[in-house]
Amino acid sequence: MRKSILLPLAAALCLLALPAHAQKATAPQEAATASAEVKIGLGIEKTELTGAADSFQVAVGTKIYAWTKVSGAADSKITIAFLKDDKEISKQELSVPRSPYRTNAYRTFRAADAGTWTASVRSADGKELGKATFKVEITK
Repeated sequence: MRKSILLPLAAALCLLALPAHAQKATAPQEAATASAEVKIGLGIEKTELTGAADSFQVAVGTKIYAWTKVSGAADSKITIAFLKDDKEISKQELSVPRSPYRTNAYRTFRAADAGTWTASVRSADGKELGKATFKVEITK
């Protein structure tokens, strides 16, 4: 009688432990496959980018947006950084509550900001998930 009770009990305990183990195993793999699609434009409307381009002729005070669709990074934080000539000028940290997730950041351009820029999306540990390069010309 004792053996007949212990065997199903042991099997049930193994099954209960299995989902927790499987969940831990997939978390690092998911983080390793995180990526971001990055686009640059002049506005955001209903979570979508408007005025997308690789080059902009803008007046002083214009906002240029970095739109991103992040995949494989649920329940984490990302950073969207704006770099000019490979030097980080500004950055914004954002939460990613689910995957995939669309979000954006912007930079307001000044008279001295003409040149080549990069918007880089990075994971919490600093790994680059995606980037987009664009040129800015400031008009008078």
